[in-house]
Amino acid sequence: MNEPQWMTTARKYLGMREIKGPQHNPDIIALWKKMGAPFKDDETPWCGGFVGGVLVEAGLKAAPGGAMARNWLKLPKKIERAAVGCVVVFWRGSPQGASGHVGFVVGQDRAGNLAVLGGNQGDKVSIAFFGRNRVLGYRWPSIAPSPERYNLPVYESNGQLSTNEA
Repeated sequence: MNEPQWMTTARKYLGMREIKGPQHNPDIIALWKKMGAPFKDDETPWCGGFVGGVLVEAGLKAAPGGAMARNWLKLPKKIERAAVGCVVVFWRGSPQGASGHVGFVVGQDRAGNLAVLGGNQGDKVSIAFFGRNRVLGYRWPSIAPSPERYNLPVYESNGQLSTNEA
């Protein structure tokens, strides 16, 4: 199964990190710019900037207000379950709060936790694991995913789940 173009784009950023201190990673700032967000730093939580910048770089549109993770639920193509390449939105702090996290599903571990390629995961672009109990919704950035995309590959994990992506 070939992966969507935006996933190929996202993977090229794996390992990109924030720069601690007064300097800022110019690649993160470029992602903000691509999606039309006003930020010029890598201290602002940038998971939405990563998703938006990647999609725009791949020729698609970012969600309106996509700098805020929960605004990715505004993408029009809602899907009911995880698919390889879908945008997944998580709550952070509280399910009813404003904070969230967003990334791209790449698979799952043996326990069924989602493997997510995202930005601002440990201050870098990485694949981290998330419990499905934190999912607010799944969205597809273009036409509906083909059925085989719902067959999530299994990734090895140590069982530790991401709990704070700020």
